[in-house]
Amino acid sequence: MMKLNCDDCSCFSKTFFPKLEKNDLFAFNEKKYCLKYKKGQAVFTQGTKPNGIYCLNKGKIKIFKTGNYGKEQITRFVVPGEILGIRSFFGERNYSSTAVALEDSQMCFISRTNFQAILDKYQNIFVEVIVQLSSMLDDANEKITSLAQKHVRERLAETLYNLNFLFKFEGKENQNTEITLSRQDLANIVGTATETIIRLLSEFNKEKLISIKGRKITILNPEGLYRIAN
Repeated sequence: MMKLNCDDCSCFSKTFFPKLEKNDLFAFNEKKYCLKYKKGQAVFTQGTKPNGIYCLNKGKIKIFKTGNYGKEQITRFVVPGEILGIRSFFGERNYSSTAVALEDSQMCFISRTNFQAILDKYQNIFVEVIVQLSSMLDDANEKITSLAQKHVRERLAETLYNLNFLFKFEGKENQNTEITLSRQDLANIVGTATETIIRLLSEFNKEKLISIKGRKITILNPEGLYRIAN
């Protein structure tokens, strides 16, 4: 556990909280606390009760559901500046998914009481949260449609294209995006077998859409992936 003032956070401008008045921001800083997570460590687990929300300021988090026989289905990734646990907060229910650090990560925990007080006072922040929830629902509907209607090759191309956009968040503007995920994680996003992912990645590599070095995938031609994703 550690203290991190919002003013010292590089992601502060990307969160809901710059709209807080000075006195409220001071009180907010005093009430929240920050946590560090090692790669592979769980932030929260499916079925447990939430006590607040988390704001990620460093690292990457994967969110996944565990189904039959312990199989994971990755539903989204969280990058710095984003909130975790917001749906369970509003639904007042146990976490429906598990959040695990993809790399060493750092985030601030905001208690239910503290966050609810902000929403009660700041109507504009409440509206922003609702907009974000709506966007997450749209993304979930798109994923369901993709899983139902697209072939595996199209789904993998779509996944890589979306990850290119997401992970460019912290990349250099003129550099190709690098994605470091296990083949199992990619299979758990796309909804197929690991062997199929390995074969299709090899095809994309030969087609100069990506380059592969160990676990690292570099996106060379996002437009080509977009065309394949249909």
